[in-house]
Amino acid sequence: MSITLNSRRLGDPQSPHLLMAHGLFGSHENLMAAARILGEHYCIHLLDLRNHGQSPHCETMSYPEMADDVMQYMDDQGLSSAFVLGHSMGGKVMMQLALDHPERVAALVVADISPVTYPPHHNAILDGLKAMVLSDIGSRRDADAALSSFEPNPAVRQFLLKNLQRRDHDDDERTPTRYIWRLNLDAIVRCYDLLAEAPVFEVAYKGPTLFIKGGDSAYIQKKHQETIMTMFPKAQVRIMPGTNHWLHAEKPDLFSGIVRRFLDEL
Repeated sequence: MSITLNSRRLGDPQSPHLLMAHGLFGSHENLMAAARILGEHYCIHLLDLRNHGQSPHCETMSYPEMADDVMQYMDDQGLSSAFVLGHSMGGKVMMQLALDHPERVAALVVADISPVTYPPHHNAILDGLKAMVLSDIGSRRDADAALSSFEPNPAVRQFLLKNLQRRDHDDDERTPTRYIWRLNLDAIVRCYDLLAEAPVFEVAYKGPTLFIKGGDSAYIQKKHQETIMTMFPKAQVRIMPGTNHWLHAEKPDLFSGIVRRFLDEL
């Protein structure tokens, strides 16, 4: 069953519409740098996927379900079709949307992810988030210290801890917890194996498709080329030198320029 996604819109509603979806543990805020640039030329819809950001929490989160959420959003906005862009997990969501409902996707842009099943590589992060006792967390510094034994990279910890928010004053005062998770951690843990899988594939999406690879990232590999072309026969690949998995945040001007050139040539 589809849900109503939280969103933020930028740009002129009369411009071509571009939907953007974030990756695992993220929210629409992660794509803001690129969205502000692209918003000068497109009407941008920044989405919070289910169990992330300010969107509703659900028990399940398969890619077909999340693609249906996006289609429901398009229906609610009166969009018969649109350009769609997704990063990482959001890229798989948008691939699934294009595969399931090709008539709704005018063009597909995928940022640093392939339509393949990946081996689990977030286990340490999930263990760290699950191990955090929120009643013991009095500050973000406490949270960072608790997570540091599971994730050594301060930038990754900072990204993850954006999901930690202070409790409202009118929340249940019987609990001393000062912070709560904005994302649905239990559902993400439960559904993680599904999220590592490839999109469900039956019929190829034959519309315009662009994969953008971080030059220093290992998410899109040469061995994925056959799978990409089978599922997306019109796919192009562009490489962004000097970027890793977070290419849209590392070089937003370059990223946005690549996206715009691709879409403007259609």
